[in-house]
Amino acid sequence: MNNRIAVDPTVHFGKPCVAGTRITVQNVLELVREGLSFGEIVDSYYPDLSVEDVRTCVQYAIDAVALEDIHLANTNS
Repeated sequence: MNNRIAVDPTVHFGKPCVAGTRITVQNVLELVREGLSFGEIVDSYYPDLSVEDVRTCVQYAIDAVALEDIHLANTNS
């Protein structure tokens, strides 16, 4: 998907992380959900990241959802 996101079974049980860090995509997305700006996330929580890393986490989530198969139950049976 993206070379800025790494999945390593020995880091956080294989959860996607920003490459070269132990910062999970999930942790970054939770801060985005709380309404923090990308700059605030970098400045106040993860100074090892760049704003582009935060954008990449959001894009990773978008890409993951786009790849999901949607199975709707047939209610007409």
